[in-house]
Amino acid sequence: MREVVAVRRLLALLAALFIGCSFPALAEAVEYVENEWNYVDGSMDVSGGIPENAQGTLASIRDAGVLRVATNADYPPQEFIDPAQTGQAQYIGSDMELARAIAERMGVTLEIVHMDFNQVLDAVAEGDCDLAISGLAFTPERSERVELSKGYHFTDAGDMCGFVVRADEVGDYPDLASLAGKDIAAQGSSLQETIVAQNVNNYHEFRRLGSIQAVYAAVAEGKSDLGAVDLETVQSYIESNPDCGLALLDGLRFSLEPQFEGDRIAAKKGELQLMYFVNGVIDQLLATNQYRQWFDQYDAIAREMGY
Repeated sequence: MREVVAVRRLLALLAALFIGCSFPALAEAVEYVENEWNYVDGSMDVSGGIPENAQGTLASIRDAGVLRVATNADYPPQEFIDPAQTGQAQYIGSDMELARAIAERMGVTLEIVHMDFNQVLDAVAEGDCDLAISGLAFTPERSERVELSKGYHFTDAGDMCGFVVRADEVGDYPDLASLAGKDIAAQGSSLQETIVAQNVNNYHEFRRLGSIQAVYAAVAEGKSDLGAVDLETVQSYIESNPDCGLALLDGLRFSLEPQFEGDRIAAKKGELQLMYFVNGVIDQLLATNQYRQWFDQYDAIAREMGY
């Protein structure tokens, strides 16, 4: 009984000591989540840089002082190489400006890592790079493997995909049935590869190539009959290279469902806080139309350079 009384007196004394004292409220736990399509559309305020409660890759970026971004710099005007420059300065394009904006908001140095397109997702999935920024679109397969951001670039063509052929053969392909026995090329690991796989099943050979430039060359040189392409990108290429001998098919085009629209940034699966930061930067750029301005700026530069 004495022990009970002593404990009660101690509790009363402690209560008296703390009466009138105020304590800072405990910080609410932030829940970072994917949406129903397994990509991340939530965002955070990035005005203060990387938050103090940073975890995982976001904390590692802060501690290292470097953001490593994987890209395939062969996709103008979003990412391409300026041959007049060397080192990091040679990587230009609207996506490269986006990468620099993210690094700037983080308060770290940017390191662009150029590689084949089909290696870009491997680089983030395996933790060799922090982000992949390379004209990436959403696919269910990608969203299962890596984290994807919200969309940051939406084409005027409604994000449609189609086929490019040799200009003198445009009339040979009135419908999907006319693709029977033909060889089709697409950039490996691209959305166009997925669309062909889902919609075309009567081709002779389906070639996955390392870059969109390789797709154009394969068709122009007769190594493939058709190339599966993003319409906005190929239209810009044909206009910049009127003697390339290529043309778009008008009748064979694929409109995308809403979740497939927009280019996205990728990170290692589970890095939701990092994606919330990335989306915070995207929100800022979309609010000012800055990304579209970069796209138009580098589209003009790419045309002048003959891309």
